Amino acid sequence: MGARWWRMLDPAGWPVQVGAVKGSFCLLACSLIGGVAAAQLPDLSTVDADLRIPRLTAGEPAPGKRVKHRLPTHARTKVYHVLYLPSDWEPGRKYPVLVEYAGNKWGATSSGTPEGSRLGYGISGGKGFLWLCLPYLNGDGTANVSQWWGSKPAYDPQPTIDYCLEAVPWVCENFGGDRGRVVLCGFSRGAIACNFIGLHNDRIARLWKAFVPYSHYDGVVTGWPYPGVDRPAARERLRRLAGRPQFICGEGKNAEQTADYLDKTGVEGDFTIRGTGFRNHDDAWVLRPSLV
Repeated sequence: MGARWWRMLDPAGWPVQVGAVKGSFCLLACSLIGGVAAAQLPDLSTVDADLRIPRLTAGEPAPGKRVKHRLPTHARTKVYHVLYLPSDWEPGRKYPVLVEYAGNKWGATSSGTPEGSRLGYGISGGKGFLWLCLPYLNGDGTANVSQWWGSKPAYDPQPTIDYCLEAVPWVCENFGGDRGRVVLCGFSRGAIACNFIGLHNDRIARLWKAFVPYSHYDGVVTGWPYPGVDRPAARERLRRLAGRPQFICGEGKNAEQTADYLDKTGVEGDFTIRGTGFRNHDDAWVLRPSLV
């Protein structure tokens, strides 16, 4: 996909709107791409990637490097995030920030870890944006988890929320992130986290300028194992969006189902909803030329 596809993310002046209409849905139905049924959508394997995510390295953040990184307050824990400074990063400049949450651990598609994330690099093409991949923490806040957030059976999101509230301002302050241009994105579990974590309370909701949830959405499915999965709770989180834009995308009929859910909530918003053009539940699509 790369920066060619993602025209609404303009580092020079976020946000540049693409088809998002207040109170309505700009929907390119995922089930139909140019008249082709969802079952006939192409597989990722048929389209070569045109972006390669830099390998994860040790050491301090530097332009073009993707590093495993820790907050000073968590130096003696197993908690870490992954930080990428764009190849055009310069000290003293301000950059918009893409904050990303990963999907659950799921076969070869998702490792469930910060380093397994791909959306931020595909959106930015590796230039013009800080890319911060945040962890989900266990119930004690001492280690990352690869399934949901917190620890069974409570699935307490608070340690994950607290880490986010500390990490985003710290990274912005130390690496030139623009606090006024922070975008939250995520795949699968991470797409749900855009609202479930990112809009969990008024304090964390204030961090974000916009959202990019890919494949799943808070409130659409109510059978997940964590407390607060019900639709009244999801609707309350959605209200904290307060008119900020969301670019919602999914494979197959996924985004179509999200559009139907949002329409039924009665919550007006600036939603752009599109299909990826692929059949796969896999964030590697974002590293390929767009088919839509």
